[in-house]
Amino acid sequence: MADVALAGPLAGAGTVEGATDQQVVRPTPALWRRLRRSKAAQAGAIMVAIFIVVALVGPLVEPYDPLAQVLENRLQAPSAAHLLGTDALGRDVLSRLLEGSRISLTVGVFVGLIALAIGVPIGVVAAYFGEPWDSILMRAMDVLLAIPGILLAIGIVAVLGPGLNNVMIAIGVVAVPSFARVARAAALRTKEMPFVEAAHCAGASAGRILWTHLRPNIASPLIVLFSLRVATSILTAASLGYLGLGAQPPQPEWGAMLSDGRTYMRSAPYVAMVPGIAIMLVVLGFNLLGDGLRDALDPQTSRAR
Repeated sequence: MADVALAGPLAGAGTVEGATDQQVVRPTPALWRRLRRSKAAQAGAIMVAIFIVVALVGPLVEPYDPLAQVLENRLQAPSAAHLLGTDALGRDVLSRLLEGSRISLTVGVFVGLIALAIGVPIGVVAAYFGEPWDSILMRAMDVLLAIPGILLAIGIVAVLGPGLNNVMIAIGVVAVPSFARVARAAALRTKEMPFVEAAHCAGASAGRILWTHLRPNIASPLIVLFSLRVATSILTAASLGYLGLGAQPPQPEWGAMLSDGRTYMRSAPYVAMVPGIAIMLVVLGFNLLGDGLRDALDPQTSRAR
């Protein structure tokens, strides 16, 4: 999935008092109207909201212990006792699915936060201070971008060792170049605006300009990228879990559940289908929401398509 970069501040945002032409991200009525007009964004928002609610309250309403093995109940078909059946070790699939949603949400959010915390400062520093920082930092990002993301993540996990924490670090590192380049593009455009020049003339320090003027004006594309990156992170974590490099047994991670269930595709297909469908719906929801946010935050993009 390609990362989406939006150039320019939020159209229709309010103007900050005392800062001519300065625009910041604000939930204006025009923004909400554009979001409401987008059926895809509404569908994505609903799917994401359901996923978040399930991840937060799911572990509290699990019908069974997701780690409890009852071998006499192994590979039972969906029934009133086990709504989504049981796996090869007699564990309730629904309970494991609910528990796994929390793991997937944790991975998606923390990967996004890691990429934001590292990538955005790199991009803003490169844009604001120029050479030689721009060349040094961006060439380093180009090196990371030249390596396929999944291979880079596998390499990092191979060095750090399998495990959920190491997976989040690996995927976070993979996501850093995208955030750095998007932040740099937005900061390059913003730093040429009159209100930044006025701040320079008024004697504002570089730190104040970066925090007060550049930071709010580059938020729009980063919000979109964050929502799309959550989807990519969940998918990548599931891929690593499928390969046995992610969350380790007995943690009920969706990718690992999919890997465990592939052996029983003929005798008990639901064991693999349930986590597979869950991954598909969550990733689809975040992608739809990200597309809707992109169109709402930058209407010119929507009109150009």
